[in-house]
Amino acid sequence: MNVTAFLLFLAIVLLTLVITYYASKRTNTTSEFYTAGGGLTGWQNGLAIAGDYMSAASFLGIAGMIALSGFDGFFYSIGFLVAYLVVLYLVAEPLRNLGKYTMADMIAARFDNKQVRGVAALNSIAISIFYMIAQLVGAGALIKLLLGLEYTTSVLIVGALMTVYVVFGGMTATSWVQIVKAVLLMVGTFIISLMVFAKFDFNLMTMFEQMKTATPLGEQFLNPGNKFKVGLDTISLNLALVLGTAGLPHILIRFFTVKDATTARKSVVYATWVIGLFYIMTIFLGFGAAAFVRAENMDAAGNMGAPLLAQALGGNFLFAFVSAVAFATILAVVAGLVLTAASAFAHDFYGHVIRQGKATEKEQMKMAKWASVGVSIVSIVLALFAQSLNVAFLVALAFAVAASANLPVILFTIFWRRFNTTGAVSGMLVGLFSSLILVALSPNVWNPVAGKAILVGEALFPLPNPGIVSIPLGFLAAWIGTLLSSSRNDAKYDEILVRANTGIKDSA
Repeated sequence: MNVTAFLLFLAIVLLTLVITYYASKRTNTTSEFYTAGGGLTGWQNGLAIAGDYMSAASFLGIAGMIALSGFDGFFYSIGFLVAYLVVLYLVAEPLRNLGKYTMADMIAARFDNKQVRGVAALNSIAISIFYMIAQLVGAGALIKLLLGLEYTTSVLIVGALMTVYVVFGGMTATSWVQIVKAVLLMVGTFIISLMVFAKFDFNLMTMFEQMKTATPLGEQFLNPGNKFKVGLDTISLNLALVLGTAGLPHILIRFFTVKDATTARKSVVYATWVIGLFYIMTIFLGFGAAAFVRAENMDAAGNMGAPLLAQALGGNFLFAFVSAVAFATILAVVAGLVLTAASAFAHDFYGHVIRQGKATEKEQMKMAKWASVGVSIVSIVLALFAQSLNVAFLVALAFAVAASANLPVILFTIFWRRFNTTGAVSGMLVGLFSSLILVALSPNVWNPVAGKAILVGEALFPLPNPGIVSIPLGFLAAWIGTLLSSSRNDAKYDEILVRANTGIKDSA
């Protein structure tokens, strides 16, 4: 066991528990539990968004992916960053003006229908659990490497902690854990990037030239095609990455933690700067891991590339610090995911579908806390079967589900006058189930070689990421469902257009 790492891990856990303790004193109402009472400033929410977004996939997964696959790994950095432009220009302000606690609130502002709200809640829960699996896989690999604990034990520890944060501290605790984590992650990433750059004499041309001979891939390391050998696969991945963020429920609910739409937009601008700087630095993390970490020391998925790079450059202390930061990263993100799924169940499904809007605040709070426990258990069980998969890759699948199931309905709700309840339900269900079914039939789950995927056998769907098929299906189903139904409420659309303050003229 690395004693330094253990002490730093302990410090991170104690700090987050102290935050949760003080936040619990300010979490008495559903508004405070779901959205921190809308009291965060633009920079606070921007850092919290960045902390929520820069997950284990970003810090652990992308570094490993670049180290093992070269240029192809950088697709993840580009896609995750560009995605925020879609959020900034199309989603942030309208969502804040139309919603209250959850993404389903926004859609329900136009379609006051139990079916719509129930399906939207189902989407939020499914996407959150999918995303959470990646974080728990990263946590299991990290704690196993550092503390020598079994993967299963590691996942259970993180699962227990994330449940405590949400049940007792709600969104206030989750937000401040994310803010602290964002600062720590940027500091740790900057230190490693600076040390890597120093190894190449602070010269980008020298770095790129030396990388041509630093790995078994040779010059091909800097060219596409190492991982994604089929053009459609590359397009499918990037579609999911660029469009998926605008449909991720745990990112979207962060816009309800500020007082108005202007502050929501400011928080996205702050987040984009922080996230942009981070993803630029992933080049140094990936190149450094490829050049200075022996390939046989990395796990097959490459998830431990960044911590091992820290050890190679800065010894055990930097290794321990970076690993503790990665641990804080995972804790912050999984807490946000648990809260999102619990809010969707308690506020949308229980409060509006089952109780038809008659649930008291006390009942909703109680249900949200029980839902947090349930979501954690389901995520932990699923994570135990995904140990061998790269966490950046797992998150990309969650992005595909979000882009397929949520984004079509969000955009049509805001920008299409004729859009109706049938279209909303059709789009969400087809987008959700088409993406999940294609993932279940893909090479991620089936591979003829044992140990390469979850099950042994031939995949029926050839592409690892379903986005190129499931995203168009989501839009198509929403469009066809709308045309097949005669229901239409122009007055309601005019009302939400004013509330959204989009300034976009109707396109009938």
